[in-house]
Amino acid sequence: MTTAVTAVAPASSERALKHFETALEFETDCWDVHDVMSNGKQDFVLLDVRSHALYEKGHVPGAVSLPHGKIIEGTLRDYPSDTVFVVYCAGPHCNGAHRGAIRLARLGRPVKLMIGGITGWLDEGFTLETGRK
Repeated sequence: MTTAVTAVAPASSERALKHFETALEFETDCWDVHDVMSNGKQDFVLLDVRSHALYEKGHVPGAVSLPHGKIIEGTLRDYPSDTVFVVYCAGPHCNGAHRGAIRLARLGRPVKLMIGGITGWLDEGFTLETGRK
């Protein structure tokens, strides 16, 4: 019997391993970001790439507000070229984090996407802070 799930056969274990290992080069999740930031071992800059107004209404504690359209070399001048950036936006329904990641990558900056964004952060039970830093 074939179903909508198995109509296209799953990849071999070797191909699946390569795919999923590669995915982690491009993304991280809310839990890992929270864990690292809570333990004081942060080795990345967390960027909220939504508008400043949305950032002020609620953002991940410790995140820097930098809307994706404003990611240019000039706005990054205070960060060493090897700084790892982790970007997020509203959630899975928003492509702002992808837009921010593209801009950072085009500037030669290391970048990962925090999958889930604000929605994922709240789903994990973490809190947001308000206001502007």
